[in-house]
Amino acid sequence: MFDPEVCAIESDLIAWRRHMHQHPEVSFAEALTTLFLEGLLRSFGVDEITRPTKTGLIAHIYGEKAGKPAVVAFRADIDALPIQEENDLPYCSANAGVMHACGHDGHAAMLLALARLLCQNRESFCGEARLIFQHAEELPPGGAIELVRAGALAGAEAALGLHLSSNFDTGAFGIKSGVLTSNVDRFTVTVTGRGGHCAFPEQCADPLLAASEMVLSLQSIVSRRVPAQEPAVLSVCEFHAGTAYNIIPSEAMLNASVRSFGEETRALIEREARNICKSIAIAHGCTAQLEWHGGYPSVVNEPKLTAEAERVIAARFGEAQMQPIGVIMPGEDFSYMLNGRPGFFVELGTRNPALQTDAPHHNPRYRMDEAALLYGVQYQYDFARALLDGTRRSWEGQA
Repeated sequence: MFDPEVCAIESDLIAWRRHMHQHPEVSFAEALTTLFLEGLLRSFGVDEITRPTKTGLIAHIYGEKAGKPAVVAFRADIDALPIQEENDLPYCSANAGVMHACGHDGHAAMLLALARLLCQNRESFCGEARLIFQHAEELPPGGAIELVRAGALAGAEAALGLHLSSNFDTGAFGIKSGVLTSNVDRFTVTVTGRGGHCAFPEQCADPLLAASEMVLSLQSIVSRRVPAQEPAVLSVCEFHAGTAYNIIPSEAMLNASVRSFGEETRALIEREARNICKSIAIAHGCTAQLEWHGGYPSVVNEPKLTAEAERVIAARFGEAQMQPIGVIMPGEDFSYMLNGRPGFFVELGTRNPALQTDAPHHNPRYRMDEAALLYGVQYQYDFARALLDGTRRSWEGQA
């Protein structure tokens, strides 16, 4: 199933992943992670390393196969999350309050493995494989748009991405053509009232009570305003108010995440959220200020590249390893890399209940079935050689 040279890299692949898991860094602060990656890439003999942003890193590898060259970008994100790990593993996070709870350590390790394989087999591809180790996927505005603005994708004719997922069994590839991920927006509501003694609520305008009603009413936007056939999620994830048990505060704050797919739905949710918060605040003698922060757009998989990925996966692993999926609610700033070029993004399963790797992402007990890593490396290695085979079969006639 796996090429011998891919199998030979497995122990290093796992070691790289565990090192990054043990030494996680949050978005925009991945300095030591980037140094670790750069040191390995230089030892592999990549042709060029560029640092277009503070913690973003790009490895350029040029093939020696004859033919019509192309330029393909492969992207892995490298940042961790502000979560305290609760796993009992020998390579648990050594950084308090920081954890790789979304598989980015695995993404970066797989791209390192791809870099070494391509450097060892330059005669197998024609053109440039551009390996992008992207910072700050987890924190909007994100690292992808910063890299794009810095010219990291200049000349790239396609961009490819992968995400490990505990939603699918280990080694299963979740594939969808067209729109894949949701738009990601967020908003903050600051409710201002009049604080005072808890024994005299009639003298106050309670922002905590008003904000509590907002939390409940905001949920009705999706259930009562968005058409049932249109996927959308609104989740209030933060609520801050008060300083003591006997003081009605003067201010309360909500922070919410919104996931949607159509631009009309996106606009509708914002409009309804503003109306709800304003009306409830007035009813309680308070004021409400809503700040809307537009985030990542949807990832859209190009049909021809999707078909090529399906061919590559089926040829290597068999059609049984491919799982058609619908749209998914998590967002991805990889979408910015698709502006002006085709791309493809795939989900790769890591779920194995026997190994306790079925916890959700962004959970302090998230674990990864490391057997999935070899699938990801082999897939990317096959895809790189297919797209950079010197015939431009996958490119001719593409917009």
